[in-house]
Amino acid sequence: MFVVLKKNIKCCLGFFFKKPLAVSFLGNKNEINYFTYMFCAVCSLSWVRLMLKMLTSVFVERKTRHYIYHFSEAEKKTTLDQALRGVLGDQIIEQKTSCDDYLSLIYLSIDAVTEGICSATIPFVLLGDVLDCLPLDLCDKIFSFVEKNVSTWKSSSFYTAGKNYLLRMCNDLLRRLSKSQNTVFCGRIQLFLARLFPLSEKSGLNLQSQFNLDNITVFNKNEQESTLGQKQTDEKEDTMEVEEGEMGEDDAPAPCSIPIDYNLYRKFWTLQDYFRNPLQCYDKFSWMTFLKFSDETLAVFKSFKLDDMQASKRKMEDLRASAGEHVYFAKFLTSEKLMDLQLSDSNFRRHILLQYLILFQYLKGQVKFKSSSCVLNDDQSAWIEETTKLVYQLLSETPPEGEKFATMVEHILSTEENWNSWKNEGCPSFVKESDELTRLWNLNQDNMEACKSESREFMPSLDEFFAEAIEQADPVNMVEEEYKVVRNPNYGWRALRLLSRRSPHFFQPTNQKFKSLADYLDSMVSKLAKELPDIPSEEIKTGEEDDDDNGDNLLKDSNDSDKTVTNHQMDDIAAKLGSQWKTLASHLEMKAAEMREIETDSEDVDVQAKLLLVAWQEREGSQATVENLAMALSSAGFSQLAERLSEA
Repeated sequence: MFVVLKKNIKCCLGFFFKKPLAVSFLGNKNEINYFTYMFCAVCSLSWVRLMLKMLTSVFVERKTRHYIYHFSEAEKKTTLDQALRGVLGDQIIEQKTSCDDYLSLIYLSIDAVTEGICSATIPFVLLGDVLDCLPLDLCDKIFSFVEKNVSTWKSSSFYTAGKNYLLRMCNDLLRRLSKSQNTVFCGRIQLFLARLFPLSEKSGLNLQSQFNLDNITVFNKNEQESTLGQKQTDEKEDTMEVEEGEMGEDDAPAPCSIPIDYNLYRKFWTLQDYFRNPLQCYDKFSWMTFLKFSDETLAVFKSFKLDDMQASKRKMEDLRASAGEHVYFAKFLTSEKLMDLQLSDSNFRRHILLQYLILFQYLKGQVKFKSSSCVLNDDQSAWIEETTKLVYQLLSETPPEGEKFATMVEHILSTEENWNSWKNEGCPSFVKESDELTRLWNLNQDNMEACKSESREFMPSLDEFFAEAIEQADPVNMVEEEYKVVRNPNYGWRALRLLSRRSPHFFQPTNQKFKSLADYLDSMVSKLAKELPDIPSEEIKTGEEDDDDNGDNLLKDSNDSDKTVTNHQMDDIAAKLGSQWKTLASHLEMKAAEMREIETDSEDVDVQAKLLLVAWQEREGSQATVENLAMALSSAGFSQLAERLSEA
């Protein structure tokens, strides 16, 4: 039964892709033709689900009509998996199918996985089969499809099931590719893996700081075979053959002023072995060789400096015509004939100088898997520090935009130290889980209601916040102006926020002009000192009072018979007056213009009542007593409020 079902689905798939397969039907032809027709007419995944259901439930009936065989869900998925692989195999064998046909089948498998009628691994199996059977030029097109759908592979439906398949597929491709001829393709594969796997994926990390010791730079090590001695003679003969006037002055190649011989050639390329394996620098004799060769090489760079004029106009035009595309070689060209040109090339110099900086960072850095014997002595450390400065100087002097390039390199290497520290710590995950935050988040079922709780109120009262400022404003305490808290900008910013929330004085208009925030806070402190209860009887002059008002004080004596109205008392009266505050306003001799201004300042009737009392208090000054306010309340018809105020 399983073979029958697989062959029928395979037939439908082959018909859909216009590649009918020669299969022998073991079932009723009318039923098969019906399913095939339904498949081609609908052309969506819904028919696949329906076809599987009908084929597996009613297609085959055993001899006993009372028993019908039903497939499980796993068997249904396996059937479609095998059918998809069979269709792909037939397409590959025929070798007449384009890459688009392969990708159409893979797209169909992705949709089938999303619908839950196919195994999650089948798209990756199909990709592996295609890449294993196609040449490299077609593999490039297929891999473009893999790169384009990286977001699909990272989704929850595919990542767990397919990450190992993708890793194996990429490694197989890398083994087939040449690192020197297919450099770009290899780089695309590495970038794809970097996008696919998270940073903490251990399979993609060089945890033990191992080096690529297979990267060997090959150069001529036999001095007898060297042609550097004959080169200068050949160049003189070649220049004699060029007739005068055939080459312009700008197009003529600039003569190289660097004395190049075999010793310089050998020492220069020998340094690549130290860049390949930095552990050699910890050996005493190897270090002496590295030190000698480096000094000579850097001395050549220092003595022969490049400038922008050395680049020919023809070369610059070629670069502009190529729209900034650079030719990249995976390996250094070590021919003796190219030595003078390489030393005169700014990009080549930057490569060598950057190798020095990377090597120095490793030698000085703390690496977890470094041997205990790999330690620099004081002389080595001093030489590295001095040479690092020289390398950065040479980078800044190398055109074009040398200083910008040197600054960028220094920044990149400084951030690289953070990655080194992360690797030394065992590459912990960047996702931090805090038990304390989890506990706080689950304290209440409704977090928004919990935030509105009274226990979450952290705003201080006016008494608490301005107590120190009022104490410093007292002349008896003899606090100098520069040491007062109102001169602190942080304190001033917090004071303004608190006044805007809790004090009506913040919105009360005034004719005073303040030169600074501290002067404004001094005025506000003087006003608040009148309202705050339990204030000692020191005399604090306000800036609004005239010098003639010697009897008026900001802080009234508790034994004084005429007590001023406190802020708490005004709050209580304003809350009880509400919308009836206009009735009291006429008995407090408030003008109509002042009442309109109060209405425009706030729409809340309680706040309007409070602004009325504050305006009356500021106008009356020391005469804003409890007795006078009680009389105004009684005359306005609020006898109960007047009695409560007098009793308080």
